[in-house]
Amino acid sequence: MDEVAGIPDIEIGVDTGGTFTDVVCREIGGATRIVKIPSTPADPGQAILDSLDYMLREWGIAPSRISRFVHGTTVATNAVLERKGAKVGLLATAGFGDVIAIGRQFRKEMYRAIMTEHTPTFLAPGRQRREVIERIGASGQIVTPLDEDSVRVAVRSLVEDEGVRAISVCFLFSFLNDAHEMRTRSIIQELYPQIPVSLSCEVNPAFREYERTVATTFDAYVKPVLSTYLARLEACLADAGVPAPLQVMQSRGGISSATIARSRPIRLFLSGPAAGVVGGRMAGENVGYGDLITVDVGGTSSDIALISRGKPMLRQEGLVDGYPIRVGMVDVNAIGAGGGSIAWIDGVGGLRVGPQSAGSDPGPACYGRGGQLATVTDASIVLGYLNPDYFAGGLLRLDPRLSHDVIERTIAKPLGMTCEDAARGIHRIINAQMAEGIRLVSINQGIDARDYALVPLGGAGAIHATALADELSIQTILVPVHPGVLSATGLLASHVEHEMSAAVQRDLAGTAAQDLRAVLDRLDAACSELMAIEGVTPADVEIAYFADMCFSGQSYNLDVALDMAAASPIEALYEAFLLQHDRVFGYAARSPAMIVNLRAVHRARTSQAENKAEPPPATVPLLKGKRAILLAGGDWVNASIYARTGFAPRMAVDGPCVIEQADTTTLVDAGWRATALPDGTLHLARI
Repeated sequence: MDEVAGIPDIEIGVDTGGTFTDVVCREIGGATRIVKIPSTPADPGQAILDSLDYMLREWGIAPSRISRFVHGTTVATNAVLERKGAKVGLLATAGFGDVIAIGRQFRKEMYRAIMTEHTPTFLAPGRQRREVIERIGASGQIVTPLDEDSVRVAVRSLVEDEGVRAISVCFLFSFLNDAHEMRTRSIIQELYPQIPVSLSCEVNPAFREYERTVATTFDAYVKPVLSTYLARLEACLADAGVPAPLQVMQSRGGISSATIARSRPIRLFLSGPAAGVVGGRMAGENVGYGDLITVDVGGTSSDIALISRGKPMLRQEGLVDGYPIRVGMVDVNAIGAGGGSIAWIDGVGGLRVGPQSAGSDPGPACYGRGGQLATVTDASIVLGYLNPDYFAGGLLRLDPRLSHDVIERTIAKPLGMTCEDAARGIHRIINAQMAEGIRLVSINQGIDARDYALVPLGGAGAIHATALADELSIQTILVPVHPGVLSATGLLASHVEHEMSAAVQRDLAGTAAQDLRAVLDRLDAACSELMAIEGVTPADVEIAYFADMCFSGQSYNLDVALDMAAASPIEALYEAFLLQHDRVFGYAARSPAMIVNLRAVHRARTSQAENKAEPPPATVPLLKGKRAILLAGGDWVNASIYARTGFAPRMAVDGPCVIEQADTTTLVDAGWRATALPDGTLHLARI
């Protein structure tokens, strides 16, 4: 390749995490390189620019060679967790201004003496809410015409008196008739063209006014923050000489242009975790496994997901910081269990781990950056699992003395135990928490985890893999070639994808296929417009349809695939619904059912050959030496330390041993055998 001329032949995937920013650099038709750059939480984009400097300095790859740049970001989620979103004004139908505060009247903690607020009123406190004179009826008819003067008065008050920087509009039944919301946006833009507006008829066109209001207001809350971040990143990449347009991972597992992502920020809450699930699916597919459980263990959290028959499980509503976000996303169970999770002693003298994290600054004590609290990474150092001179490929040197000191001081002495036993206790607790997280995504959906292969990813996933498999009686573990940066790899394996939905509210018995077709045609047209912006031609688009269904009288629904090419789409949909209801809930009576929402998903076709991993050659001696490690259920052993790059296809080693590579460390416990598959994946099975 002609580096001097800067021929675009490089694809870049960048996933920003709490501790590290993971970068995968893939030369089209050539080698794949990886690096983990310390994240810069105060300015997440700076770590991305640092990675460009690293690639040029260490690999001789100029930014002008980048033909594709895909990014997974936590900016939207962090804006919510840190309460750093925009000041939002909420416009609601007269009489319904307090929907966001009233919520569903559910109390999650029944026996808590002091109640805590369960609705996200921080998005738009009472002084930032205004009611507008208008009313759409339950069948979509206009009951009270929009009073445009009341809109102008409300908007001026919000902007001039309250200083809001974004506006959320959520009128009653706007998902059936959007005329009032659309006109309200026009009025706002006439008055204050610089103020971004989120409409519920676009963000979440479905019934249940509380959930629709929350989703729309979250969208407005993060829109200015995300728009500023992506616009700045695009400008910096262009200034650095990157010719490729910026693409961003969405929560559902597809990617979109940064331009579209800025207009629909609510779809980015699971940007990073979704990429990890896509990477896990790809890794399993490459070696013939379709039923997988992915465990992405990073510095601050563990993201657990289920892949069944080669397809990630999806859901139409998730939780962000405990609040419902009704938008399509990969079904990820995120728990506060990561390498940076802090070990502490509770009020009754019990050892606890997480959910608080040391993050990347100051990070675990062994980082030498001033951390004064014991973390899971410190415990891994004490137990001998990590090589302090080869952490993140040697990018960061760890100080074992600091790990021993902090665990001894904060955990071991207060509990009257040895430092080693305290470290082992920290690992047992974090493993138990992750195992419980796996049970939640499997058993809760009627799935036996024992029938699935475990795919550990993230910087710390492979350290805990055999312990989790033992806890759950899982028989197979697949450690991908680059598990520590698999989320970044998943970015490059993702498709451009866009989704549109519409509320339907029809009894299935009285619905004809042509009725559904009329709604789907409108959704197809909207998706096609987005694909045209992406530069994707209609011939390169795959289309799938889904229906949210429930039995008549039920409150909540299931997402069911809709095959409009079937001989009888309505009957086929009903049978598919019964099968899914039986799997999830354990029963399915042949009772009347109804369609709640319809959804169209357009996906750009990509060459699957591009996503196949190349078999890495054995480049170094396999055995690096010996090191004492303390196993979870035994004593200290002098274990073999192997180099991952020293494995040739079909080479096998037995545990207990440790396998080191630049992006992660794999602990193979006693009773397990690790075998290198032809594509470089490590297959761990019980001996």
